Amino acid sequence: MNASLTSARPEPAKPAVLIVDDEPDLLELVSLTLSRMNLRTRTAPDVGTARKLLKSEAFDLCLTDMRLPDGDGLDLVAWIQENRATVPVAVITAHGNIESAVRALKLGAFDFVSKPLDLRVLRKLVGSAIRLGTGSPEAGADPSAARLIGRSAVMEQLREMISRVSRSQAPVHIFGESGTGKELVARMIHESGARREGPFVAVNCGAIPTELMESELFGHRRGSFTGAVADKKGLIQAAEGGTLFLDEVADLPLHMQVKLLRVVQEKTVRPVGESREETVDVRILSATHKNLADLVAQGLFREDLFYRINVIELRVPALRERPEDIWEIAQAILERLGRRSGSQPPRLAEDAVELLKSYPFPGNVRELENVLERALTLCVGGTITAEHIKLRSTPRATAPVELAAASPGGTEAGAALGDHLEGIERDAIIKALEKTRYNKTAAAKLLGMSFRALRYRIKKLGIA
Repeated sequence: MNASLTSARPEPAKPAVLIVDDEPDLLELVSLTLSRMNLRTRTAPDVGTARKLLKSEAFDLCLTDMRLPDGDGLDLVAWIQENRATVPVAVITAHGNIESAVRALKLGAFDFVSKPLDLRVLRKLVGSAIRLGTGSPEAGADPSAARLIGRSAVMEQLREMISRVSRSQAPVHIFGESGTGKELVARMIHESGARREGPFVAVNCGAIPTELMESELFGHRRGSFTGAVADKKGLIQAAEGGTLFLDEVADLPLHMQVKLLRVVQEKTVRPVGESREETVDVRILSATHKNLADLVAQGLFREDLFYRINVIELRVPALRERPEDIWEIAQAILERLGRRSGSQPPRLAEDAVELLKSYPFPGNVRELENVLERALTLCVGGTITAEHIKLRSTPRATAPVELAAASPGGTEAGAALGDHLEGIERDAIIKALEKTRYNKTAAAKLLGMSFRALRYRIKKLGIA
């Protein structure tokens, strides 16, 4: 009886896709392709018919051409965002018309595919869109809420933006000072979206030597250059089906910017030594602490690439902009440090909290963690007070030091010069540590000194 009941149970409804185009041949091709993916399709030859169907039926995806008899595909994208916001919409663009695709993405389109249609690209796009609507990492949970600490207004706005951009495949550029948590934001976008089951590949563009960058990103074929003893898959291909996060994208040399532009526009890569291009299905997120618009004006960053990767911009606020979050962030850091050491996390005294709130934190959350880790080693009795908090002096003035005011051979002049040089050295070391995420081995290499020499200088200069 149980078996008969099971057999009588109705099958779940197939996901439905609305295809909007006035070319019968293209409608037939796309419908046939999607039916083989076990999807139900409906077609519309124009914007008016598409709107009627969207009002009367439920769809899991709308796929629309840009040029329609009674309007523009962008009009339909805008209408869907206003009236059927839960339906992802992707656009079909003419070959090379990337400007239309960028406009569609800015209006809220999920993704785009270019003519002539590459059916492999189309199938991947549709698969991502259907996954977006059929599940979530955890029912009723906000993946960003548990990891993005702080209840200030600016952080609530950031959470809302993460939730919104997670429903798209548009490139996102994350802008913010060093140490604000740009990679964390990128990971949350990935984990909240349709690609959460795919890989998240983070690339520090400033840490890869220029001569190795093309091979690292695009891969290479055996024998393509001296030392290429086997085929190697690049980092872009490693992110297939997932997200590629390009940290410090401003550090990409111009010749690599050209190649990245093709990845964004054509969704293809060509490994070093390969004659053919390979299609790739990756979402590109990027980040930098530099102002890309300024770099474009200076000719240091390609304007066309800037507009392609900056379709959506997310700004991560500096810690000094949200002092009300410092206590909560500090508690979370101390709990993590306590778990790491297997001990109870210490309590933050009120004077310690007030001191932390009054400090501008040029190194942001990363610097706060460093300060607390040092305070943890100094405190006794399970309470961190203001006297345990060792902060950098306020940012130094950039005006040159006036040595002429002191006696040329005097002790005061020597001391002033020594302090000034130590300040320059301290700042250089801190910048190197921040750039390498406090990896002392990498920082030493960046500074051109040995690891032991760097460790000695850090101890001597009192750098936390």
